[in-house]
Amino acid sequence: MTRSDTSPHAARYPAGAQAFPHRDLLGIGQMERHEILFLLDEAEQWVALNRQSAKHSDALAGLTIINAFFENSTRTLLSFEIAGKRLGADVVNMHAAQSSVKKGETLIDTAITLNAMRADAIVIRHGSSGATGLIADKVDCPVLNAGDGQHEHPTQALLDALALRHALRERGESADDFTGQTIVICGDILHSRVARSNLLCLQALGATVRLCAPPALMPVGIEAMGAEVFQDFDAALDGADVVMMLRLQTERMSGQFIPSAREYHHLYGLTKARLDKAKDDTLVMHPGPMNRGVEIDSEVADLIDRSIITRQVEMGVAIRMACLDVLTRRARGVEGWGEAA
Repeated sequence: MTRSDTSPHAARYPAGAQAFPHRDLLGIGQMERHEILFLLDEAEQWVALNRQSAKHSDALAGLTIINAFFENSTRTLLSFEIAGKRLGADVVNMHAAQSSVKKGETLIDTAITLNAMRADAIVIRHGSSGATGLIADKVDCPVLNAGDGQHEHPTQALLDALALRHALRERGESADDFTGQTIVICGDILHSRVARSNLLCLQALGATVRLCAPPALMPVGIEAMGAEVFQDFDAALDGADVVMMLRLQTERMSGQFIPSAREYHHLYGLTKARLDKAKDDTLVMHPGPMNRGVEIDSEVADLIDRSIITRQVEMGVAIRMACLDVLTRRARGVEGWGEAA
């Protein structure tokens, strides 16, 4: 029996494999609202487990998970590694700098090689948009997107939603979804797959999303995705319930997108004085890594009663445990999780 069979929220999504019928998790854009809620609900059991002294399950015992990171990310790789190991899986990390990719092997050949090793799930992070989908088409096991180019980073959006849900519940607010919440995402929107995934996820859960950035860092036509677009950060913060800051992704920039880091901080940095322009209880988020003194001041990042940045990190392990658990249920023969119709 799966946890969803006994969940108090089970009535809001279909039973068994129909609750999440996808073989892979490539983006929030592929998911329905009830599928997002299902993964958030499934993660709750792992939040509870991770807060115990004995943080271990045998749910994935005997399975092999490969974390294939063609692009560096210490926190995401570590989070997926911990998630797999706490579920009892054998976890193997593949770093591109140490792989045959550096010797000229194509992405497709790498995918075929990984598939021949008969992994039970592959977590992919790649600098090119669509790379995870390409690999998913070439392998026989589930693929989880840990970030592909400027496309999506679905587990980051899910963990952000889970962290926000917990923070709102602790305040006594009903937070199964985010109806009525106004959420500002500020920073390098243009290069951010986190912004794209969060926009899709938060809107699916009922939130009003405002995007704020200098004109050079705002994607053309982003309004078509339903976002409210701002260039004035102070105006965007007016009445905001949550503000999520993004770093400048200088590694993805070619050319001059901002005059200087100092000027950027003056106009778009989240200082305590600027946060005071929002509501008295506005929550602060950041997917990390943070550039303190650029997009966010330490005084704000470390606010005990407002910042939920470390909670985002905690929820990252739980949501990735949930995703690994759900996507491997068919292979494990979990009751009710045969091939979806």
